[in-house]
Amino acid sequence: MKKIILISLLVIPVLFGCKKDPEPQDVYTLEERARDGLYDLMKYVYLWYNTMPTVKASDFAGPEQILEALRYKPTDRWSFVTDYESFMASMQGSFVGHGIRMSLDPANNVRVVSLYEGSDLWPKGVRRGWIVKEINGTLIAPIFISGNNTAYNDLMGPATAGITNTFKFVNPDGQELTYSSTKASFTINSVTASKILDLPGGKTGYLCFETFIEPSEQELNEAFANFKANNVTDLIIDLRYNTGGYMDIAQQLSSLVLTWDDTTKVCYKLTYNSLVGPEWNESYNFVRTESPLGLDRVVFITTRSSASASEVVINSLKPYVDVKIVGDTTHGKPAGMNIWGFPFPSQSDPNPDYEYVFAPITFEYLNSMNEGRFYEGMVPDVRAADDITHDFGDPQEASLSAAIGVLNGTKSATALPVKRNPVWSEEGSQLPTELFLGPPQQFRK
Repeated sequence: MKKIILISLLVIPVLFGCKKDPEPQDVYTLEERARDGLYDLMKYVYLWYNTMPTVKASDFAGPEQILEALRYKPTDRWSFVTDYESFMASMQGSFVGHGIRMSLDPANNVRVVSLYEGSDLWPKGVRRGWIVKEINGTLIAPIFISGNNTAYNDLMGPATAGITNTFKFVNPDGQELTYSSTKASFTINSVTASKILDLPGGKTGYLCFETFIEPSEQELNEAFANFKANNVTDLIIDLRYNTGGYMDIAQQLSSLVLTWDDTTKVCYKLTYNSLVGPEWNESYNFVRTESPLGLDRVVFITTRSSASASEVVINSLKPYVDVKIVGDTTHGKPAGMNIWGFPFPSQSDPNPDYEYVFAPITFEYLNSMNEGRFYEGMVPDVRAADDITHDFGDPQEASLSAAIGVLNGTKSATALPVKRNPVWSEEGSQLPTELFLGPPQQFRK
């Protein structure tokens, strides 16, 4: 599979617009140049370019401020400007911290929601579902109950390697265990769990997949090779915390569900605005994969955090297989972005030192039946709670239990809206959210 390397998205051989040299007494700062460059870019590539107000660029301090002024607020919750180096690191899976996320359960216990395998807490046996009683001797539940994120961040400290915190856990057996953990830099695992469940209908693969980033390609190949070797006949894909990422990983995951010879069928289509659409609109077929399963049905587990590339996979498979959704309504982002690095390359400086990433929404995606535009999210067939009292892959966990029920034909779960407490992560550790990153595109003004 041809891998889209992110840096290729950033190499644009033409400078966007021209600006006269400032008078000697003026200082044309990087922030001002970035502001003007983003304005020029959005006037041509922004999906909702024809809704943008006419503004005076010099009224805004930098690119973040002008983006906020230009954003199509009724719909666009996602366009962003960010630091180049941190963005590149995050999309390569680079992480600094303990690798832990936590949330309140219905009894107001703080529990581990997820833990990366690179964390030094992982080999100690800490897993999703463990209760976190204290951090550095401070009871943590009152902080979560009050929603005091500042106190939480102060307690955990910055995302700096070498910082040590002490956690008091309660494991599923009721034992209190105290572990010290030192923040470190490591590459995250995007496959959170991969298991084979022996169900009445046969062997069922369970894949919990967190993000579509560079390391994902190999992780998915390994998981599906195991599924194929064990002759799984059904598949449950858990995307409950997956906010998206690279389009080629979404294409790979979709293709792994089908047979190897489906490469002539459309996986998804990208549709741009009327200015660049005639040149940029494109369809993408399924691709040949190492261990395709050739399934005719798949169940997805979702929450409001299941966004963008996650929704691409679900939407792309609907015309070809029986797709069922369990959990909660998805985020609702049937659109994506190309990204550009700034300063833009020019003839005089073809390889600048990038400082910013610009990521305006530039396209919507549709499946082969031209279905998409689900800005309110995809509604589940069966509602189920995000049960943080059980580990991933535990058949007793509420969402997985409901997914198994769908495969077994029982479908017994509440039809009421699902209450879900916020998931707290470590400060400074977050990937850009709700991403579906399109292919490299050149732009000429």
